[in-house]
This record gives sequence, structure tokens and C-alpha cells, in this order.
Amino acid sequence: MKNEVPQEIISAFEQYTPGLPPHSAGKITVEPISHGLINRSYKISCELKTSFLLQQINKTVFPKPEDVHENYILISQYAEFEMTGLRLPYPRYYSDTDSLFVDANGNYWRAFEFIENSFSVNIAKDPLQAKATAKAFAKFTASFENFNYDNLKIVIPDFHNLSFRYKQFEEALGGEYYERMPKALPLANELKQRERYKHFYELINESESEFPKRVMHHDAKIGNILFSKTNGKVICPVDFDTVMPGYFFSDIGDMIRSMACNHDENSIEFDKLSIRKSYYEAIIQGYLSVMKKYFTDAEKKYIHYAGLIMIYMQALRFLTDYLNGDIYYQIKYSEQNFDRAVNQVRLLKNLEEFLHNNYEVQL
Repeated sequence: MKNEVPQEIISAFEQYTPGLPPHSAGKITVEPISHGLINRSYKISCELKTSFLLQQINKTVFPKPEDVHENYILISQYAEFEMTGLRLPYPRYYSDTDSLFVDANGNYWRAFEFIENSFSVNIAKDPLQAKATAKAFAKFTASFENFNYDNLKIVIPDFHNLSFRYKQFEEALGGEYYERMPKALPLANELKQRERYKHFYELINESESEFPKRVMHHDAKIGNILFSKTNGKVICPVDFDTVMPGYFFSDIGDMIRSMACNHDENSIEFDKLSIRKSYYEAIIQGYLSVMKKYFTDAEKKYIHYAGLIMIYMQALRFLTDYLNGDIYYQIKYSEQNFDRAVNQVRLLKNLEEFLHNNYEVQL
């Protein structure tokens, strides 16, 4: 697999050591890492130097790779220099000032320290692991409470903008894939009946004092947490490509969506989907154990709406992509995006019932 990585990239990153003349790292081993879905990643093992993680930034998803990398440099330097206590992988440089390498084909590459004796999982094994994940993402946001988020580049405009996602949904209903419309309309009507979630998002967007913007990870899933092989505890979050200013519901809502349910978004066993109370409570408790002192009264009051907003948004996005001919999400069969939308609508209904019965949330 070494031929997948241009030699100029490996040479640049393996030869440089701060404060020393360029020198070889000895025998090099390149090992692809299949964990990420967006960027191509490799572990570069060096005979005479420390290993590092090499990554090619996906220009299709991130048309301005330099913005993605600049954001990471900003937050990593802030986390270190302001002594936040937040552990982030160190960026690796290939010169005294440069850490983003553009190869002969115009592809963008970057490198990080490789954190040894760590592991990641895609599914929380128990509520304690879900709680630890929630605390880790909460600590990430809390560490940047005094950071000027206006310095961050918007790498994906309107990423968690529910008004924008609803507009895309409405436009897709008038699209060209007419043969998909009869099947999609009943589900589309269920989403239209819940337009109140979009209106609530608009209220959030218009109430800066009650719902301030914060530095959010925007991809808060357990797969983006590194755990220690030694003691099983959290080492640090990873994958910061979507770090941008955002609202309180994004990270905790995504964790509820991905960890509180007993099956993932690709399950077609719709009747078996359910909200696991122990996991839901663990996520809420873990997140609030850190963020409660930073949250406004309004954020604390509406914390249980976070999962509703994110699940509703994802249902809109899946159905929109289905109606547009599957141009965004990768599919393994022709109706997968429709099935994913059904999955999320069913999960949304389950969460609505769960919140009404357990927290008397008025929907």
C-alpha cells in the first residue's frame, strides 16, 4: 500500500526534526487505517523516529483544505498554550513553519503524532462508556469557553443549520426523480408535520444571549474518541475537521442519536428500534457534569430537545438525498437512503414518546 502515498510526502515528514538537520528515519512502513470515512489515513512507522499518522484531506468534502488545517492549528495551540488540560494529538511539521503539504498533484497532506496503546470503538459497550464519551466532548467545548470562535473558518457552511436543511428538503420534493415521489411522500408528510423543530431552531438562531454560539466538534460520535488500552479511560477526542462555531444541541444531540438507540441508522429492523434509558441518561449526565456551569438557563431548560433536533435533521438529510438521486451519502443498495430516513423518523417518534413519558417534555 505504500504506493498510495507519494514518496515526496513521506520524505518530507519523516526527515524533519525540530532543531536538527534533516536526517532519515530509517526503514519506513506504511499501514492504511480504515477507521475514517472521509479522509485517507495511514500509520507511518519509522525505524529511527516516532511513528506518525499521515492523512490526505478530502477536497471533495472540504474544498478548502487549508481552512480545515488552520482551524486545527488554532485549537491545538490554544489548548496547549492556555493550559486547558485538553489532550489533542500534536500536529507534525515538515519544516520550521509548515505542516500542510501540497503534493505534485495538488493534494493536501498533514501529519499528527500517532498515539500508541490506544483504541477506538464504533458502538458503546455500556452506559459508562457512553458517559465517558459525553464528558470528553463536553470538556472539548468547555476548554474553548474563552476562545474567540470568530477566528475559526467555516469549513462546511450551514452544516447543522436546520432551516437550511429543511429548505433543501422542500426543494428536493420538486426534483426530477418523480418515480421516487410516491414512496417518499408519506414519510415527507410526517417530517412536514414536525416543522415545529425547524421553528425552534430559528428561535435558537435569533436568541444569541440565551443560546450563544460555542466551539463545537460537530461529529461527536464514540468512534472519534481514543481510549487507553491500559485502563480503558478516555485519552482524547480526534477528527476535528468539522470544528466550527455552533449551538448547544449539536454534539450532545448527535451522541443521543448515535448512542442512545439500540441500533444504528443503517438498521432496517424498524420495529426493534428503541431508546435505551440508561444510555440516554448517561449521555445527559456526562455532558452536563462538565457543561452545566457554562450553559445558560435556556440551554439547560431545552437540553432534551438536542436529540430531537439532530435526529429530525438527519431524517431530512437522508430523505432529501434519496429524492435527489443519492448524490451525497454512499449507498450499498438503491433504497438505502430511504430506509435510513425511515429509521430516523421511527427513532424520532420513539424519542418523542420517551421524553414525554420520562421527562414530561412538551412537544
